[in-house]
This record gives sequence, C-alpha cells and structure tokens, in this order.
Amino acid sequence: MKRLVVLTVVVIAVLTGGLALYLFWIGTLLDRIAENLEDSEDLIRKIDGDAKVIRPGVAHVNQVGGVVAGALPLLYGMAEQIVRAVATSSAAPQEAAESGKPSGTRRSRLQDAVGYHAPS
Repeated sequence: MKRLVVLTVVVIAVLTGGLALYLFWIGTLLDRIAENLEDSEDLIRKIDGDAKVIRPGVAHVNQVGGVVAGALPLLYGMAEQIVRAVATSSAAPQEAAESGKPSGTRRSRLQDAVGYHAPS
C-alpha cells in the first residue's frame, strides 16, 4: 500500500512538472508572437502615415484613368476608320479584286474585352 501511495505522488509530480514545462514553452511562444505584433503595429502606423499623404493623388489618378478608359472605345473606333480609309486608298483593294476574295475585317481584342463594335 505504501508503494502505491509513493507511485501516485511520483506520477502527480511528473504530470505537474510536464504541465509546468508545457506552460513555460507556450508562454515563450506567446511572448514572441506579442513582440512580432508590436513590430507589425509600428509598421502599419508608418504605412498609414505614408498613405495619408498619397490618398489625394490616388483619387485624382483614378478619376483621370476613368476618363481615359471611357474614351478608349471612341479612340479605337476612330483608329479603325483611319485603317479602313488607308486600306481602301492603297493597293490592297486592287489585289483583293484580282484574287476574287474580300479583304475581310480585322478582329479586335477590344471587341472581346469591352464588347465595343465599331460602326460599319
């Protein structure tokens, strides 16, 4: 019976020691995580400070970009008309007439991306 009591106390001591080591290890991991979060907080504050200076410029760039993007289909249509005018005034129609095949139309990536089709 005395042996059973001693073994029980030893097992409890080993479990308590193991738990203490585990908690110490978890504590060191949490300390490292806390330090990394503090460093991250400082970096985030610096980035936010830099972004406050840039924000008005970004808004202006986005506005101008929207205007340019809105004008692209019109500019593309004008470019297509110029290409057609140059193609009809060059020797290409004569060659097409001689071969008997129509010159065809040029496929555009803008038609796929935006859905714009130049007027015929």
